[in-house]
Amino acid sequence: MKSVAVTDKLLNWIRPEIRALNAYHVADASGLTKLDAMENPYTLEELTGHWPEVLAAAEINRYPDPSALVLREKLSRVMGVPEGTATVLGNGSDELIQMLAMVVSGEDRCIMSFDPGFVMYKMIAEFVGMQYVGVPLDEHFELDMAATRAAIKKHQPAIIFIAYPNNPTANLFAEADIEEILSIAPGLVVVDEAYHPFAQSSFMPKLIEYEQLLVMRTVSKMGLAGLRLGMLAGSPALIQEVDKVRLPYNINVLTQQAACAALEHVAVLDGQAASIRNEREVMLKALSAIDTVEAFPSRANFILFRLLGHDAGAVFNQIREQGVLIKNMNVQTGALKNCLRVTIGKPEENAAFLSALTKALAA
Repeated sequence: MKSVAVTDKLLNWIRPEIRALNAYHVADASGLTKLDAMENPYTLEELTGHWPEVLAAAEINRYPDPSALVLREKLSRVMGVPEGTATVLGNGSDELIQMLAMVVSGEDRCIMSFDPGFVMYKMIAEFVGMQYVGVPLDEHFELDMAATRAAIKKHQPAIIFIAYPNNPTANLFAEADIEEILSIAPGLVVVDEAYHPFAQSSFMPKLIEYEQLLVMRTVSKMGLAGLRLGMLAGSPALIQEVDKVRLPYNINVLTQQAACAALEHVAVLDGQAASIRNEREVMLKALSAIDTVEAFPSRANFILFRLLGHDAGAVFNQIREQGVLIKNMNVQTGALKNCLRVTIGKPEENAAFLSALTKALAA
């Protein structure tokens, strides 16, 4: 098919920073056991039979509730948002990160986080024309507090994003280190708790202690990734400012109805998370038993591991050829050199991965 040609003169209207970027890539998982995207592998069977009723109740000819009040109240109860704080919802956590960046963007302002970390912090900083400062983690993927103190003092970040647990390393940073960051940060501190169902540790109760603290959650890892729904909680004064850049009706009526219905079954979702946590320990034990694999501790629903004496890219391809898709984190140099990441799936999916890995390492 012939494509429409575009001249450089027209493309020059696109910001140079955007033209220099690569779009976020999502691998095609068609026909593969999908263990690459940190999804909950279970469906909500208790609700499946009621989906026609849920959809029938959705007035898709009308705009949704612009503030998603009922859903926000339900999420606040389920996620333990303290009284005296407020919430705003986003089309996934990504939109919330973008909203936060928009409200603080300005000349000579920066966003700070920790590397290796969630790539969207850096990408969205670039989207809005802000500098991104990535403070390297130490050799154990923990916060390097000396480097962090120096970076905060030098760059005076408008926002510091802290993934808790971290992605892609899966570890929880020390609570005392995060509290120290809260005590010295000049701007906002966002604790991103996307993997809370598997971490069982939260800064949500501390919202009433720190005025600059914001806590971000998502329903994606609870088994509702397809709904694209994130929540930001914090001081009403801060949430009010973030809400000003929220696009109208950003949470569609189907998401509002489906999420409210699914959250009525939160006990089932909690049970699934417990099963995944148990399977995570089984997987960690199995990976740790392989001499040529260095598996890192995990408090998330995935495991980062490094191959010793094998090429990660080649092993990744061999695993994929056997019908299992994981995430290739390998870089030429740096903390993630020769690393791969696997999501915890159902027992049979995990077994398929371990079998494929064993065969790839023996090849």
